Amino acid sequence: MTGEQTPAARPFLVDLRGVVDLLSRHIYSGPHVFLRELIQNGRDAITARAEHEGRRDASWGVRIHPPTADEPTLRFEDDGVGLTADEVGELLATVGRSSKRDLFDLPRAGFLGQFGIGLLSCFMIADRIVVRSRSARGGDPVEWVGSTDGTFTVRVLEGAEASGIAVGTTVSLVPRADEAELCSPTSLRELARRYAEYLPIPILIGTGDGSFDGIGRPAVFALTGEARAEARDRIAELGREVVGGAPFEVIEVHSTATDTHGTAYVLPFPPTPGARQANRVYLGGMLVDPRADELLPDWAFFARAVVDSNGLRPTASREHLIEDESLEATRAELGAAIRAWVMRLAVERPARLAEFVGIHHLGLKSLLLHDDELAGFITRWLTVETSVGVMTIDELVRSHPHVRFTETVDEFRQIAGIVPVSRAVVNGGYVHEADILRRLPLLFDGVTVERVTVSGELDSLDPPPLADRAAALALETRAGAVLAEVGCEPSVRRFAPDDLASLYLADAEVLRSITRGAARDLTGPLWSGVLGRIDDGPSRLASGGSGEAARAKLCLNWDNALVRTLAGEVDDAVFDRTIRLLYVQALLAGHRPLRASERAMLTGALTDLVALSLAR
Repeated sequence: MTGEQTPAARPFLVDLRGVVDLLSRHIYSGPHVFLRELIQNGRDAITARAEHEGRRDASWGVRIHPPTADEPTLRFEDDGVGLTADEVGELLATVGRSSKRDLFDLPRAGFLGQFGIGLLSCFMIADRIVVRSRSARGGDPVEWVGSTDGTFTVRVLEGAEASGIAVGTTVSLVPRADEAELCSPTSLRELARRYAEYLPIPILIGTGDGSFDGIGRPAVFALTGEARAEARDRIAELGREVVGGAPFEVIEVHSTATDTHGTAYVLPFPPTPGARQANRVYLGGMLVDPRADELLPDWAFFARAVVDSNGLRPTASREHLIEDESLEATRAELGAAIRAWVMRLAVERPARLAEFVGIHHLGLKSLLLHDDELAGFITRWLTVETSVGVMTIDELVRSHPHVRFTETVDEFRQIAGIVPVSRAVVNGGYVHEADILRRLPLLFDGVTVERVTVSGELDSLDPPPLADRAAALALETRAGAVLAEVGCEPSVRRFAPDDLASLYLADAEVLRSITRGAARDLTGPLWSGVLGRIDDGPSRLASGGSGEAARAKLCLNWDNALVRTLAGEVDDAVFDRTIRLLYVQALLAGHRPLRASERAMLTGALTDLVALSLAR
């Protein structure tokens, strides 16, 4: 067929409009990917030409000519291997006999399969595509013209029409009006830089005056050995871009299984709860997924990686990775590199490790419950709050191999001040803390754990000496009459320090009952009755089925001078006001909010004391 002949239009063997709709809605994330597909085609074609000719010319590359006011056509040129007439026929056969379902499984490894899908992606922005190509294998150049009306033509170019066509391929298209902005010089430059800035071939963008701007830069994140050491500052600078600030640490990662090399950046701040990992994955220098969340193990939530691979496999859209054995092996090897970094910190820079754990402690604690491997090497560096101060779990199990902990923050606050140093208690009320403490016997040899309760600690306190029991009992009876209005029972015990006169103790169920009572006071009759019935069951259980509600305790310290004075001959008015003040003081010391009745009690006691002072 000569250049003068007009070839007959032939129909595609599929509904082309339906295929393009499928590409835009279900395979590709948007029409902008057409440029990535064309660049990938050019890169593959250049690789094929280098293999065919046994050499690679450094000038072989890709040139993109943006549309202008005078020339509305976008032209994309590559210096690749090109296509013969027979190969164009094979390409058309591949595209033509592909159903919508088959498009998800079109071959992507070979140049023709890649070129076929890439060509279809151009129909998302244009109604007509012209491809002119000359093959490095010889023969006349060929022209293919496809339209969204479902037809295409093919012709071999000869004579003067063929003389100006060099080896390679040119794709020309006129973008539709609604996609014109996507093909502006600025947009093309941004898209090319996003997808192909690390490709090892020249990527040139026309400026409109006959010159070109290059968008390439070296993939410093994938360097190894001495080259990596020399590029340390540039790698760290890339980390600022990736994590949005100076990374806490820069870790070299690699996988021999898939020839994957890159860098993991440790976040200098805790990630947003529920945030997915966002790792950048390049295949042969071409961006595949800027937010891959399957590249690193789940426990490495504190890192963001940038890698280039020659062995991982992309999906049909080339926007994600296929979850297969190669990806699984890569994930394991990258995770091992990050784990090795943690272990090195533990040995070489423990203070730095403590800083890392301090930043990411909440996320680490949540994963420790589900990842035994991570728990095995990170748990000991977590810090916990104890009645003798904040310490690491490693310090805790060394000094207190029998670990005692409370289930809630309220319980810890109530008893932390009275437990002896030898029987320290850990605050297990923070998120995941109690669950981690229960697992300590599985992680440390010889360690046992015990949950302590307010009532249990109260029972462990010493009663007054036998000679003082009668006076102490009388004090309890007298104080009980004062505290009846707030549902609290006095209990006289001995505990250190002796300058602590009173302690408010209430177990978790009593505190919940108090909260429900406060809610009843604020609601109408209907909800007040509902909350009252809810409260009845736990109260009966707490009282052993007797029907008498369990109460909070005001523990009076018999070793305190004020309490001993109150056990003597004290005026009723003075006694009443003092007990009330001790009760409110104990509430405030235990970080308990005051109810209306308790605020009234405090105000009344202080008013009476002021009145007594003025009367003198």
